Amino acid sequence: MAVLEFIGSLVLLAGALFLFLGGLGLYRMPDTYNRIQAGTKATTLGTLLLLLGAALMVPGWAVKLLLIMLFLMYTNPLSSQVLARAAHRAGVPLTAKTKHDALAQDAGDLT
Repeated sequence: MAVLEFIGSLVLLAGALFLFLGGLGLYRMPDTYNRIQAGTKATTLGTLLLLLGAALMVPGWAVKLLLIMLFLMYTNPLSSQVLARAAHRAGVPLTAKTKHDALAQDAGDLT
């Protein structure tokens, strides 16, 4: 059991690091779209690692935590895509460093 707790602690630490990096990305990125990307990717991985670490430390919770992990893997990327498309339709400007706007070329976009 001590080995699982040690590995779980390391995975928890890695998850906390990714969550910290996601928060730093929210602060450092130049525009809304990059912030959405940084926040979603890092926080999804960080949260999944935290849940995995908790499952390793408390094996009795593993099934419930796996269900939460599956829910997060489906909802976080989808919600970030919806937020980015809504921001684009609302006219939130891109940073000057952006070279390609795929949403502007999307034939299904109603803007």
